[in-house]
Amino acid sequence: MISKAETQKIDAVLERAAGLAREFLAGLAERRVAPPVAVKTLQRTLGGPLPDGGEDPRAVVETLARAADPGIVASAGPRYFGFVTGGALPAALGADWLTSAWDQNAWTYVASPAASVVEEIAGRWLVELLGLPASTSVGFTTGATMANFAALAAARSAVLARFGHDVEEQGLGSAPEIALFAGEAAHATILAAFQMLGLGRGRVRRVAADDAGRMRPDMLREALAEVSGPAIVCAQAGEVNTGSFDPLDQIAALCHERGAWLHVDGAFGLWAAASPALRHLVRGADGADSWAVDGHKWLNVPYDSGYVVVRDGAAHRAALAVDAAYYPHSTAERENFQFVPESSRRARGFPTWAALRSLGRRGVAELVEHCCALARRMADTLRVAEGVEVLNEVVLNQVLVRFRLPSGDADAFTREVIRRIQAEGTCWLGGTTWRGRAAARISISNASTTEADVDRSAAAILACVRAACR
Repeated sequence: MISKAETQKIDAVLERAAGLAREFLAGLAERRVAPPVAVKTLQRTLGGPLPDGGEDPRAVVETLARAADPGIVASAGPRYFGFVTGGALPAALGADWLTSAWDQNAWTYVASPAASVVEEIAGRWLVELLGLPASTSVGFTTGATMANFAALAAARSAVLARFGHDVEEQGLGSAPEIALFAGEAAHATILAAFQMLGLGRGRVRRVAADDAGRMRPDMLREALAEVSGPAIVCAQAGEVNTGSFDPLDQIAALCHERGAWLHVDGAFGLWAAASPALRHLVRGADGADSWAVDGHKWLNVPYDSGYVVVRDGAAHRAALAVDAAYYPHSTAERENFQFVPESSRRARGFPTWAALRSLGRRGVAELVEHCCALARRMADTLRVAEGVEVLNEVVLNQVLVRFRLPSGDADAFTREVIRRIQAEGTCWLGGTTWRGRAAARISISNASTTEADVDRSAAAILACVRAACR
């Protein structure tokens, strides 16, 4: 039994932590987005020798908040436009705090019945919302990287099983060679997944894409015609630079004709399916065999929150399930460890459940449409300014921008403007290379971003362009 003194100590720590969190959130909207801090400063204030004796927990929390603050990026705020990063809805944040307090090991039903049932329900809601086949299985991962990994593990298992090979038992040594295909603009995590699965990132055949980064079905048809064994094709819903979508309906038809497994990397783009106005962008996505989605990108659920969705639940479980004498073997309840590449893990389904419950179907659609409208507003403001070129058709929430002088090195100038924007602190955007040219990438994914935030950020961007011209 916890003593009254221990209870009071816990209360004091949690109350102080909650107070510090509220202070941070209260200032988030006006916080400098990326504070300039030297790594040595953080190493000095957070480091030093490990204390011999313990310190008071409340003091430790206060020290952490004070010492870490200079290195805390306002990525949850309304003017952070880097890496397709969303914020945290109030209900999702509150559920995430509860998740930490509950401290559930969500791997199996017996360890946390609520965590098991919540993932079952939230997974079903996600499948309905995204218009995917009702029979699909869902796993809650750390993010899109592990969602891609888990989906492609299931793909590896299924396509080899069709050729009489049990890869889980026999490994890859004697397996038929799997032909791997991905678009020219496929995300790096697709290659990372093939790397981690032992299939080899260097073996992926890159299918040519058009000027917007969309895989060309005619080139995929030619590539598929050259192989006869097991095959996996990775398509994309939402290219990270342009926001464009592969023609999923045509690609799905080709894969079905050939008997290839189709995986869709829809980390942020698949959320377009939740919007009646944008659903046409993902036409054909329901014809795939697996999908990867990120919750922290557009559902605005705190990190970590990804989803792997697989049509063939048996292949999903065969690829990832672990067995031991003490592991539960229930068929009546969901065992979360069967759907993700880990056992001991956080009960990450609670914040997703809370986000979906707080928004509802219409709320998710409005969130997605709101961000897309703001992206168009940003592009419209920037494209009419001198020295700015918008490189993409803004079909979703991505704005790809290049900065240039009347003469001189546009790549160097673009990188200098990006440096100035990041240092100035009003907003934050990242750099990229598109079609061999330097560019800036603006991703709007936060429910709290307003038109005023976009206008303020656009003004700061243009001020940095003018300053770099001097």
